[in-house]
Amino acid sequence: MREVYLDYSATTPAKEEVVREMIPYYTKLYGNPSSLYGPGLEAKEGLTKARQQLADLIGADPKEIIFTSCGTEADNWVLEGIADQLKKKGNHIITTSIEHHAILHTCMYLQKYHGMEVTYLDVDEEGFVSPEALEAAITDKTILISIMMVNNEIGTVEPIKELAAVAKKHGILFHTDAVQALGNLPIDVKDLGVDLLSMSAHKIYGPKGIGALYKRKGVNMPSFVHGGAQENRKRAGTENTAGIVGFGKAAELARVNLDDHIAHSRELRQYLWDQIRDKIDHVRLNGPADFDKRHPANLNVSFSYIEGESILLLLDAAGVSVSTGSACSSGSLDISHVLSSIKVPMEVINGTVRFTVGDFTSKEDIDYAVEALVKVVDTLRRVSPVTGKEGW
Repeated sequence: MREVYLDYSATTPAKEEVVREMIPYYTKLYGNPSSLYGPGLEAKEGLTKARQQLADLIGADPKEIIFTSCGTEADNWVLEGIADQLKKKGNHIITTSIEHHAILHTCMYLQKYHGMEVTYLDVDEEGFVSPEALEAAITDKTILISIMMVNNEIGTVEPIKELAAVAKKHGILFHTDAVQALGNLPIDVKDLGVDLLSMSAHKIYGPKGIGALYKRKGVNMPSFVHGGAQENRKRAGTENTAGIVGFGKAAELARVNLDDHIAHSRELRQYLWDQIRDKIDHVRLNGPADFDKRHPANLNVSFSYIEGESILLLLDAAGVSVSTGSACSSGSLDISHVLSSIKVPMEVINGTVRFTVGDFTSKEDIDYAVEALVKVVDTLRRVSPVTGKEGW
Protein backbone atom coordinates (compact mmCIF):
# COMPACT_ATOMS: atom_id res chain seq x y z
CA MET A 1 0.00 0.00 0.00
CA ARG A 2 1.28 3.44 -0.95
CA GLU A 3 1.79 5.94 1.88
CA VAL A 4 0.98 9.58 1.17
CA TYR A 5 1.60 12.26 3.77
CA LEU A 6 -0.51 15.40 3.31
CA ASP A 7 -0.23 17.01 6.74
CA TYR A 8 2.94 19.10 6.52
CA SER A 9 1.40 21.85 8.63
CA ALA A 10 1.26 19.41 11.55
CA THR A 11 4.92 18.47 11.23
CA THR A 12 7.55 17.73 8.61
CA PRO A 13 10.13 14.95 8.32
CA ALA A 14 13.66 16.08 9.13
CA LYS A 15 15.70 16.30 5.94
CA GLU A 16 18.76 14.06 5.60
CA GLU A 17 21.08 17.07 5.50
CA VAL A 18 19.64 18.21 8.84
CA VAL A 19 20.10 14.82 10.50
CA ARG A 20 23.68 14.54 9.22
CA GLU A 21 24.47 17.94 10.69
CA MET A 22 23.03 16.94 14.07
CA ILE A 23 24.64 13.52 14.58
CA PRO A 24 28.15 14.70 15.57
CA TYR A 25 26.65 16.74 18.42
CA TYR A 26 25.36 13.54 19.98
CA THR A 27 28.71 11.74 19.69
CA LYS A 28 31.93 13.65 18.98
CA LEU A 29 30.86 17.25 19.70
CA TYR A 30 28.96 16.44 22.88
CA GLY A 31 30.41 19.18 25.11
CA ASN A 32 28.33 21.56 27.20
CA PRO A 33 28.28 24.91 25.33
CA SER A 34 28.71 26.75 28.64
CA SER A 35 32.03 25.03 29.37
CA LEU A 36 35.21 26.97 28.63
CA TYR A 37 37.39 24.04 27.55
CA GLY A 38 37.74 22.54 24.07
CA PRO A 39 34.65 20.28 23.77
CA GLY A 40 32.43 23.02 25.20
CA LEU A 41 33.82 25.65 22.84
CA GLU A 42 33.28 23.33 19.87
CA ALA A 43 29.65 22.88 20.89
CA LYS A 44 29.26 26.63 21.29
CA GLU A 45 30.51 27.14 17.75
CA GLY A 46 27.56 25.04 16.58
CA LEU A 47 25.14 27.30 18.46
CA THR A 48 26.73 30.43 17.04
CA LYS A 49 26.49 29.14 13.48
CA ALA A 50 22.86 28.06 13.91
CA ARG A 51 21.91 31.42 15.39
CA GLN A 52 23.35 33.14 12.32
CA GLN A 53 21.58 30.73 9.95
CA LEU A 54 18.21 31.41 11.56
CA ALA A 55 18.86 35.16 11.68
CA ASP A 56 19.69 35.10 7.96
CA LEU A 57 16.35 33.44 7.18
CA ILE A 58 14.32 36.24 8.79
CA GLY A 59 16.58 39.26 8.28
CA ALA A 60 17.54 39.61 11.94
CA ASP A 61 20.72 40.14 13.91
CA PRO A 62 21.88 36.84 15.47
CA LYS A 63 21.91 38.56 18.88
CA GLU A 64 18.15 38.92 18.50
CA ILE A 65 17.60 35.14 18.32
CA ILE A 66 16.85 33.22 21.52
CA PHE A 67 16.39 29.45 21.32
CA THR A 68 13.46 27.84 23.12
CA SER A 69 12.05 24.33 23.35
CA CYS A 70 9.28 25.03 20.82
CA GLY A 71 7.03 27.66 19.31
CA THR A 72 4.52 27.25 22.12
CA GLU A 73 7.12 28.19 24.71
CA ALA A 74 8.04 31.27 22.68
CA ASP A 75 4.37 32.32 22.53
CA ASN A 76 3.89 31.75 26.26
CA TRP A 77 7.05 33.66 27.07
CA VAL A 78 6.02 36.71 25.05
CA LEU A 79 2.54 36.96 26.53
CA GLU A 80 3.48 36.28 30.14
CA GLY A 81 6.76 38.17 29.93
CA ILE A 82 5.30 41.36 28.49
CA ALA A 83 2.32 41.18 30.84
CA ASP A 84 4.74 41.10 33.77
CA GLN A 85 7.21 43.62 32.36
CA LEU A 86 4.60 46.26 31.53
CA LYS A 87 2.00 45.63 34.24
CA LYS A 88 2.46 49.15 35.62
CA LYS A 89 1.68 50.61 32.20
CA GLY A 90 -1.44 48.60 31.44
CA ASN A 91 -3.25 45.29 31.49
CA HIS A 92 -4.74 45.00 28.01
CA ILE A 93 -3.71 42.57 25.25
CA ILE A 94 -5.17 42.40 21.75
CA THR A 95 -5.18 39.18 19.73
CA THR A 96 -7.59 37.44 17.34
CA SER A 97 -10.29 34.80 17.58
CA ILE A 98 -8.39 32.45 15.25
CA GLU A 99 -5.01 32.22 16.99
CA HIS A 100 -3.29 28.95 17.80
CA HIS A 101 -4.16 27.63 21.24
CA ALA A 102 -0.64 28.47 22.40
CA ILE A 103 -1.80 32.09 22.27
CA LEU A 104 -5.48 31.70 23.14
CA HIS A 105 -5.00 29.49 26.18
CA THR A 106 -2.19 31.68 27.52
CA CYS A 107 -4.42 34.73 27.15
CA MET A 108 -7.18 32.93 29.04
CA TYR A 109 -4.68 32.04 31.77
CA LEU A 110 -3.61 35.68 32.07
CA GLN A 111 -7.24 36.77 32.26
CA LYS A 112 -8.13 34.25 34.94
CA TYR A 113 -5.09 34.45 37.18
CA HIS A 114 -3.44 37.80 36.49
CA GLY A 115 -6.28 40.21 35.88
CA MET A 116 -5.40 40.89 32.25
CA GLU A 117 -8.03 42.13 29.84
CA VAL A 118 -7.95 40.59 26.38
CA THR A 119 -9.69 41.67 23.19
CA TYR A 120 -10.19 38.87 20.67
CA LEU A 121 -10.60 40.54 17.28
CA ASP A 122 -13.11 39.10 14.84
CA VAL A 123 -11.99 38.18 11.33
CA ASP A 124 -13.81 38.25 8.01
CA GLU A 125 -15.10 35.14 6.24
CA GLU A 126 -11.67 34.42 4.77
CA GLY A 127 -9.90 34.85 8.10
CA PHE A 128 -8.39 38.29 7.60
CA VAL A 129 -7.87 40.81 10.41
CA SER A 130 -8.70 44.42 9.61
CA PRO A 131 -6.09 47.07 10.55
CA GLU A 132 -9.00 49.44 11.18
CA ALA A 133 -10.58 47.00 13.65
CA LEU A 134 -7.23 46.63 15.38
CA GLU A 135 -6.80 50.37 15.77
CA ALA A 136 -10.35 50.73 17.11
CA ALA A 137 -9.61 48.12 19.81
CA ILE A 138 -6.55 49.92 21.21
CA THR A 139 -6.94 51.61 24.60
CA ASP A 140 -4.58 53.55 26.85
CA LYS A 141 -4.03 50.28 28.73
CA THR A 142 -2.95 48.21 25.69
CA ILE A 143 0.57 46.85 26.14
CA LEU A 144 0.81 44.07 23.54
CA ILE A 145 -0.73 43.04 20.24
CA SER A 146 -0.25 39.40 19.14
CA ILE A 147 -1.52 38.33 15.70
CA MET A 148 -0.39 35.21 13.87
CA MET A 149 1.30 35.56 10.49
CA VAL A 150 -0.38 32.53 8.92
CA ASN A 151 -3.37 30.65 10.28
CA ASN A 152 -2.58 27.00 10.88
CA GLU A 153 -5.99 25.68 9.80
CA ILE A 154 -7.17 27.76 6.83
CA GLY A 155 -3.82 29.20 5.71
CA THR A 156 -4.79 32.88 5.74
CA VAL A 157 -1.75 35.16 5.46
CA GLU A 158 -2.46 38.17 7.66
CA PRO A 159 -1.37 41.72 6.66
CA ILE A 160 1.29 41.76 9.35
CA LYS A 161 3.19 44.78 8.03
CA GLU A 162 0.04 46.93 8.12
CA LEU A 163 -1.01 45.60 11.52
CA ALA A 164 2.45 46.16 13.00
CA ALA A 165 2.38 49.73 11.66
CA VAL A 166 -0.81 50.36 13.65
CA ALA A 167 0.90 49.09 16.78
CA LYS A 168 3.97 51.21 16.16
CA LYS A 169 1.81 54.30 15.61
CA HIS A 170 0.47 53.88 19.13
CA GLY A 171 3.76 52.82 20.73
CA ILE A 172 2.58 49.26 21.44
CA LEU A 173 4.70 46.12 21.15
CA PHE A 174 3.72 43.79 18.31
CA HIS A 175 4.24 40.01 18.34
CA THR A 176 3.50 37.51 15.60
CA ASP A 177 3.39 33.73 15.80
CA ALA A 178 5.24 32.84 12.58
CA VAL A 179 5.39 29.08 13.14
CA GLN A 180 3.40 28.30 9.97
CA ALA A 181 4.99 31.11 7.95
CA LEU A 182 8.65 30.30 8.55
CA GLY A 183 10.18 28.62 5.52
CA ASN A 184 6.93 28.98 3.58
CA LEU A 185 6.91 32.74 3.00
CA PRO A 186 9.63 35.38 2.74
CA ILE A 187 10.13 36.98 6.17
CA ASP A 188 12.07 40.15 6.90
CA VAL A 189 11.46 41.24 10.46
CA LYS A 190 12.81 44.72 9.84
CA ASP A 191 10.54 45.30 6.86
CA LEU A 192 7.55 43.87 8.70
CA GLY A 193 8.21 46.07 11.72
CA VAL A 194 7.50 43.36 14.31
CA ASP A 195 9.05 43.43 17.78
CA LEU A 196 8.74 39.74 18.61
CA LEU A 197 8.32 36.63 16.44
CA SER A 198 7.90 32.95 17.36
CA MET A 199 9.35 30.06 15.34
CA SER A 200 9.59 26.26 15.39
CA ALA A 201 12.04 23.88 13.71
CA HIS A 202 9.82 20.89 13.05
CA LYS A 203 7.65 22.86 10.61
CA ILE A 204 10.62 23.47 8.27
CA TYR A 205 12.08 19.94 8.01
CA GLY A 206 14.05 20.30 11.22
CA PRO A 207 13.93 18.38 14.52
CA LYS A 208 11.15 18.47 17.08
CA GLY A 209 11.74 19.93 20.52
CA ILE A 210 13.43 23.14 19.42
CA GLY A 211 12.03 26.59 18.66
CA ALA A 212 13.14 30.19 18.81
CA LEU A 213 12.05 33.70 19.60
CA TYR A 214 13.11 36.78 17.67
CA LYS A 215 13.30 39.66 20.15
CA ARG A 216 14.10 43.03 18.62
CA LYS A 217 16.96 44.94 20.20
CA GLY A 218 15.59 47.25 22.85
CA VAL A 219 12.63 45.05 23.82
CA ASN A 220 12.91 44.08 27.47
CA MET A 221 11.37 40.91 28.85
CA PRO A 222 12.03 38.96 32.03
CA SER A 223 13.45 35.44 31.79
CA PHE A 224 10.86 32.71 31.39
CA VAL A 225 13.07 29.85 32.59
CA HIS A 226 15.29 30.71 35.55
CA GLY A 227 18.67 29.22 36.43
CA GLY A 228 21.95 29.62 34.58
CA ALA A 229 23.19 32.27 32.18
CA GLN A 230 22.41 30.50 28.91
CA GLU A 231 20.96 32.34 25.91
CA ASN A 232 22.41 35.67 26.99
CA ARG A 233 20.85 35.25 30.43
CA LYS A 234 17.36 35.14 28.94
CA ARG A 235 16.60 31.40 29.04
CA ALA A 236 18.29 29.14 31.54
CA GLY A 237 19.06 25.48 30.95
CA THR A 238 21.71 23.60 29.02
CA GLU A 239 21.00 24.16 25.35
CA ASN A 240 19.71 21.40 23.11
CA THR A 241 22.83 21.71 20.98
CA ALA A 242 22.01 19.03 18.43
CA GLY A 243 18.47 20.34 18.05
CA ILE A 244 19.69 23.91 17.63
CA VAL A 245 22.25 22.84 15.03
CA GLY A 246 19.51 20.97 13.18
CA PHE A 247 17.27 24.05 13.31
CA GLY A 248 20.09 26.12 11.89
CA LYS A 249 20.65 23.72 9.00
CA ALA A 250 16.92 23.54 8.28
CA ALA A 251 16.80 27.36 8.25
CA GLU A 252 19.72 27.50 5.82
CA LEU A 253 18.04 25.01 3.49
CA ALA A 254 14.74 26.90 3.75
CA ARG A 255 16.44 30.17 2.79
CA VAL A 256 18.33 28.72 -0.16
CA ASN A 257 15.36 26.74 -1.50
CA LEU A 258 12.53 29.15 -0.60
CA ASP A 259 11.48 30.12 -4.12
CA ASP A 260 11.51 26.52 -5.38
CA HIS A 261 9.68 25.33 -2.26
CA ILE A 262 6.92 27.91 -2.69
CA ALA A 263 6.53 27.17 -6.40
CA HIS A 264 6.39 23.41 -5.80
CA SER A 265 3.85 23.78 -2.99
CA ARG A 266 1.60 26.10 -4.98
CA GLU A 267 1.63 23.87 -8.03
CA LEU A 268 0.68 20.75 -6.09
CA ARG A 269 -1.87 22.56 -3.93
CA GLN A 270 -3.61 23.84 -7.07
CA TYR A 271 -3.45 20.39 -8.65
CA LEU A 272 -5.01 18.86 -5.54
CA TRP A 273 -7.81 21.43 -5.43
CA ASP A 274 -8.58 21.03 -9.13
CA GLN A 275 -8.85 17.26 -8.68
CA ILE A 276 -11.11 17.52 -5.63
CA ARG A 277 -13.35 20.16 -7.21
CA ASP A 278 -13.70 18.21 -10.45
CA LYS A 279 -14.33 14.78 -8.94
CA ILE A 280 -16.35 15.42 -5.78
CA ASP A 281 -19.64 17.32 -5.45
CA HIS A 282 -20.74 19.48 -2.52
CA VAL A 283 -17.34 20.73 -1.40
CA ARG A 284 -16.49 24.10 0.13
CA LEU A 285 -13.09 25.81 0.16
CA ASN A 286 -12.39 27.49 3.51
CA GLY A 287 -10.03 30.45 3.77
CA PRO A 288 -8.91 32.86 1.05
CA ALA A 289 -10.23 32.16 -2.45
CA ASP A 290 -7.17 34.01 -3.77
CA PHE A 291 -4.49 31.36 -3.37
CA ASP A 292 -1.78 34.02 -3.33
CA LYS A 293 -3.15 35.19 0.01
CA ARG A 294 -2.87 31.84 1.80
CA HIS A 295 -0.10 29.49 2.89
CA PRO A 296 1.31 28.05 -0.37
CA ALA A 297 0.71 24.45 0.69
CA ASN A 298 -2.62 24.79 2.53
CA LEU A 299 -6.00 23.54 1.35
CA ASN A 300 -8.92 23.43 3.81
CA VAL A 301 -12.05 21.78 2.42
CA SER A 302 -15.46 20.93 3.87
CA PHE A 303 -17.32 17.92 2.49
CA SER A 304 -21.06 18.17 3.00
CA TYR A 305 -23.14 15.51 4.81
CA ILE A 306 -20.23 13.54 6.31
CA GLU A 307 -17.78 13.78 9.24
CA GLY A 308 -14.17 14.88 8.88
CA GLU A 309 -13.00 12.36 11.47
CA SER A 310 -14.50 9.53 9.42
CA ILE A 311 -12.78 10.81 6.29
CA LEU A 312 -9.48 10.99 8.19
CA LEU A 313 -9.75 7.44 9.53
CA LEU A 314 -10.73 5.85 6.24
CA LEU A 315 -8.02 7.74 4.38
CA ASP A 316 -5.53 6.57 6.98
CA ALA A 317 -6.60 2.99 6.30
CA ALA A 318 -5.76 3.67 2.65
CA GLY A 319 -2.33 5.04 3.59
CA VAL A 320 -3.18 8.74 3.25
CA SER A 321 -2.46 11.08 6.17
CA VAL A 322 -4.51 14.28 6.49
CA SER A 323 -5.87 16.38 9.35
CA THR A 324 -9.19 17.79 10.49
CA GLY A 325 -7.41 20.89 11.81
CA SER A 326 -4.60 21.70 14.21
CA ALA A 327 -2.63 18.68 15.40
CA CYS A 328 -2.38 20.37 18.81
CA SER A 329 -6.15 20.08 19.32
CA SER A 330 -6.74 16.70 17.66
CA GLY A 331 -7.69 15.16 21.01
CA SER A 332 -10.65 17.51 21.30
CA LEU A 333 -14.09 16.94 19.78
CA ASP A 334 -14.92 20.63 19.96
CA ILE A 335 -15.87 22.40 16.74
CA SER A 336 -12.92 24.30 15.28
CA HIS A 337 -12.78 27.82 16.69
CA VAL A 338 -11.22 28.96 13.42
CA LEU A 339 -14.01 27.61 11.23
CA SER A 340 -16.61 29.02 13.61
CA SER A 341 -14.92 32.42 13.46
CA ILE A 342 -15.10 32.55 9.67
CA LYS A 343 -18.74 31.44 9.79
CA VAL A 344 -18.52 28.09 8.04
CA PRO A 345 -22.12 26.78 8.03
CA MET A 346 -22.85 24.30 10.81
CA GLU A 347 -24.17 21.73 8.34
CA VAL A 348 -20.70 21.35 6.78
CA ILE A 349 -18.30 22.42 9.52
CA ASN A 350 -17.85 18.89 10.86
CA GLY A 351 -16.94 17.55 7.44
CA THR A 352 -13.75 19.57 7.18
CA VAL A 353 -10.31 18.26 6.22
CA ARG A 354 -7.01 20.13 6.04
CA PHE A 355 -4.55 19.04 3.36
CA THR A 356 -1.00 20.40 3.25
CA VAL A 357 1.57 19.35 0.67
CA GLY A 358 5.33 19.53 1.10
CA ASP A 359 8.75 19.07 -0.46
CA PHE A 360 8.38 15.29 -0.67
CA THR A 361 4.90 15.34 -2.24
CA SER A 362 4.55 14.32 -5.90
CA LYS A 363 1.73 14.52 -8.42
CA GLU A 364 1.51 10.73 -8.20
CA ASP A 365 0.88 11.12 -4.47
CA ILE A 366 -1.93 13.55 -5.20
CA ASP A 367 -3.47 11.21 -7.76
CA TYR A 368 -3.41 8.32 -5.28
CA ALA A 369 -4.82 10.46 -2.46
CA VAL A 370 -7.67 11.86 -4.56
CA GLU A 371 -8.58 8.40 -5.84
CA ALA A 372 -8.80 7.22 -2.22
CA LEU A 373 -10.69 10.37 -1.19
CA VAL A 374 -13.33 9.91 -3.89
CA LYS A 375 -14.00 6.36 -2.68
CA VAL A 376 -14.09 7.44 0.98
CA VAL A 377 -16.51 10.29 0.38
CA ASP A 378 -18.76 8.10 -1.75
CA THR A 379 -18.79 5.35 0.88
CA LEU A 380 -19.58 7.75 3.73
CA ARG A 381 -22.30 9.57 1.82
CA ARG A 382 -24.00 6.31 0.87
CA VAL A 383 -24.40 5.42 4.55
CA SER A 384 -25.08 8.96 5.74
CA PRO A 385 -28.42 9.50 7.53
CA VAL A 386 -28.70 12.80 5.65
CA THR A 387 -30.65 12.24 2.41
CA GLY A 388 -32.75 14.14 -0.07
CA LYS A 389 -30.34 17.06 -0.46
CA GLU A 390 -30.81 19.15 -3.58
CA GLY A 391 -28.34 18.06 -6.22
CA TRP A 392 -27.42 14.94 -4.28
